[in-house]
Amino acid sequence: MSDPAPNPESSRQDPSRRRFLKGGVAVGAALVAGAGRPLAGWAQPVPDDPSKVLGGPLRPYGERSPFEQQVRVIQAKPAERGGSFTPLDETLGIITPSALHFAVQRGGRPDIDPAQHRLLISGMVNRPVILTVEEIKRLPSLSRILFLECAGNSRLGRPPTVKSVHGTHGLTACSEWTGVPLSLLLREAGIQQGATWIVAEGADATGNERSLPIAKAMDDVLVAYGQNGEALRPENGYPLRLIVPGWEGNVNVKWLRRLTVEDRPYMTRMESTAHASLMPDGKARQFNFVMEAKSVITFPSGGQQLPGPGFYEIRGLAWSGRGLVRRVEVSTDGGKTWQDAGLQEPVLPLAHTRFRLEWPWGGREVVLQSRCTDETGYVQPTLAELVKVRGRNFVYANNAIQSWKVAADGSVHNVQA
Repeated sequence: MSDPAPNPESSRQDPSRRRFLKGGVAVGAALVAGAGRPLAGWAQPVPDDPSKVLGGPLRPYGERSPFEQQVRVIQAKPAERGGSFTPLDETLGIITPSALHFAVQRGGRPDIDPAQHRLLISGMVNRPVILTVEEIKRLPSLSRILFLECAGNSRLGRPPTVKSVHGTHGLTACSEWTGVPLSLLLREAGIQQGATWIVAEGADATGNERSLPIAKAMDDVLVAYGQNGEALRPENGYPLRLIVPGWEGNVNVKWLRRLTVEDRPYMTRMESTAHASLMPDGKARQFNFVMEAKSVITFPSGGQQLPGPGFYEIRGLAWSGRGLVRRVEVSTDGGKTWQDAGLQEPVLPLAHTRFRLEWPWGGREVVLQSRCTDETGYVQPTLAELVKVRGRNFVYANNAIQSWKVAADGSVHNVQA
């Protein structure tokens, strides 16, 4: 395996990059001239000097410009059960705005008064405790930039009408989470000998429960109360939630109210029938915790339209539940050949990583793909490779390579098998 591609941020004076920029301008000018539209036609009327117009007052809580219209796409289900998808093709950098972070709920969104909320830690502990939110906030805290991904992201069996990247991959997002290490709370409670699992329970109407091995709980799990510099949003678990780095979304229990220390998993509905996938030998995968290496091209992607042949920058996101993204490769011929993409700083473990590749499109039909390699050496598979291992009955944790077809007219389509 070759070395990872150099970081393009460290080579701003790279002659090839200058050549790309100059070439892009030249091609753009040629295209415009060929269409009979002079460059001056791109100019927009100059508005009145805004410095001479009195603006609006300051707001107590900032709002985005009315000209920015990015929104989450709401799944068409009853209000108490459903989800919303992050518009990955419209976000910038690696931090997802809290208001655009995907959300999945099964019992509606509870509105919880933090002054009345309590976290109970009980079971196989020496000192059962009940903590208020304020008491938790007084404890030593830390912040980490981490991705979350629902196990149903890219779920197999979705209708072929799903065309866009937010529909295929929008159940992932990346935030800076602030909270208290779960290990600190468990040490204060005193874990008894023989305890190997904890069961986390949410305060929503369904009381979502998930079992979590003690080893992971004592490693890097957070009891979070902050997201991107402010309190959690209600859809994302206000006032407390678990953040379990690199593991599937619903283990990151929202509206956290109870932690029970046990010597075995509870085998809740999310660990039995709801999230099990049959394997070729008839057995079922019940505990599929780690989200494996995955990537997706966000531009060009399904539903978008390229204006015509010329130079473009292919862009996308990659992540791995096992640590750092070491390499992302891009194919413009349906996987026959691959090129190393540049990784945009910062590249952080267990976080989204931006990648990009300069691409001169000649106007012919092509199929674009990306594949990620993480620090363990694991390479993102094709769907055929996944089916060979898991059979045809698996639904969740699909991290297969995604294919986008760019047609000769510049339209982009989802052609995933």
